[in-house]
Amino acid sequence: MTGDNVGSERTPLLSSSSTNNAAFSTTQEPSSRDSPSSPGPLKPKQDEGISSLRGFLICISVWVLIFILTNNVSLITTIQSPIAMELRVSSEVSWFTSAYLIAVTSITPVAGRLCTIFSPRVYLLASIMVQSCGLLVTSRAKSLAVFLAGRAVTGIGSAAVTPVAFILVTELTSPRRRGLFFGCINTGYTTGVACGAIIAGALEPLVGWRAVFWLQIPFALSAVTVAFFAIPKPRTALAQGSSSESLGKKLAQIDYLGVLSIIAAVVLLLYSLSSPHIQITPIILSFASFVLFLLVESTWASQPIVPMSVLRSRGNILTGIATVGVMTARWGVLFYTPTYVLTLRDWPQTKAGLTLIPTNLGFGLGGLLAGWLHIRRTGSFYLACIVTFVLFSLSMFAVGWISTPTSNIYLYILVLFLNGFIVGSLLNYSLAHVLHLTHPTTHVIVIPLNAMFRSLSGSFGSSVTGGLFLRTLQQSLTRGFADRGLDLAQKAELIRKLVGTPILVQRLTGVDREVALAGYETALRSIYMAGGVWAIFMLLVQAGTGWTAPEVVKDEEGALGEESREGRERLSPVVSREPVAT
Repeated sequence: MTGDNVGSERTPLLSSSSTNNAAFSTTQEPSSRDSPSSPGPLKPKQDEGISSLRGFLICISVWVLIFILTNNVSLITTIQSPIAMELRVSSEVSWFTSAYLIAVTSITPVAGRLCTIFSPRVYLLASIMVQSCGLLVTSRAKSLAVFLAGRAVTGIGSAAVTPVAFILVTELTSPRRRGLFFGCINTGYTTGVACGAIIAGALEPLVGWRAVFWLQIPFALSAVTVAFFAIPKPRTALAQGSSSESLGKKLAQIDYLGVLSIIAAVVLLLYSLSSPHIQITPIILSFASFVLFLLVESTWASQPIVPMSVLRSRGNILTGIATVGVMTARWGVLFYTPTYVLTLRDWPQTKAGLTLIPTNLGFGLGGLLAGWLHIRRTGSFYLACIVTFVLFSLSMFAVGWISTPTSNIYLYILVLFLNGFIVGSLLNYSLAHVLHLTHPTTHVIVIPLNAMFRSLSGSFGSSVTGGLFLRTLQQSLTRGFADRGLDLAQKAELIRKLVGTPILVQRLTGVDREVALAGYETALRSIYMAGGVWAIFMLLVQAGTGWTAPEVVKDEEGALGEESREGRERLSPVVSREPVAT
């Protein structure tokens, strides 16, 4: 859609060219210390839209990069055995995925700031080049250390994809389409996670595990090249002929101490959570690093990585906590649904992963439909968030109630689908609502923080639900054998094997099988019921975000003062505000 319609229904949410925006200042106008600077004030063309072809190229190229990002999360599950055998490691296989996730999560908070300094298109191009180097190193690794280093470098490069995707949607689409595109991003996530293990498992016997990594490089580089030329350049409002800032000046804008302290805080926390046993020392050091980060951002940094106005935002922080909590419960479903069919339903290991298809399908559809049918405006989605949180809690209780050896398998699949559908909608609503609760000029920082909270949930989910499941299973098995009068010393080895090898249940008979089935049923019900209770607490946290957007008031003359004008120019968008034509 072009022409006059662009200025009405297609006007982007964060438009800095609007006369309304120029006539107002916020009651909490960010100061220069709290303002993420951009490559320069932006001035979009009026009454001109991005062509449908250009919009399509942006969508498809970014979607491919999202697929590659999430594909690297799940592909390890089907090829870790040949990797472990060739590298001669066994107990360290859990770090194959953890090294990647820790790197992605730790870099995500600084992505917004880097986008404002270099622009999304430049930052994305540089990051995918780093990602490709990481994939190459991983594919050539001859030792565990090199392999993990390659996975970490891949994660560092991949960290740009999610923030840039959400920023592009926020800046290039109208309020009526924004929710739909948020849903498309969620679909890319769930598709990548669902297909990664399948594709890697099919390729590895044919070409080897090394090719699984290096074959991704041409796809990543092709996609980012298309994205680089399709994403609009920032348009400066300076006089024609003005030169852009040099690379040295841009690098000087980076708050290096802030970057190092926030990365250290996240890495230390996730390292502790990803270890077989939670370690206290890294958690203490993580807290100390975060305190240092707060001091740097509030006291010393002239251009903070995360402005204090964002860190002080109640809506932003509570939304992040609620997101971590809900997704922690959600990861419990993703981690242990295959375990249910392996142990209580005697499914073969080759088919156990199929149970994730309905819940991932529901996740994608939930986000798409919520965006397409409801999130067609800016404003509060407080009630929708509360309703979806309640429904998600009920769905967790339903999964726990139906996870029995005799329940109807089709009803079980339906419940899994609904669980995914609800949480997909929930994430879309919560993101739309937090954008309403925060000042538009800070969205370039808020969006990466929201992505970081989502990434954190994977590590929290594996740690919290995994620990609860293993403890409950071991206690239930011990109690089950004791209640039947059997010698626990003789059953100690069997208990140890059952805790680490779920498929062993299928080879048991008699009393051993009865105790094993009861133990797994109890452990599965415990994590799902705990997830439902936890979701209720997160409902209360989300309710605390409120529904009121930052107030806007006119100054005495009905327009911005000079200082406010400068502040708004510093906070101007990081891409050209040309809405995508349809």
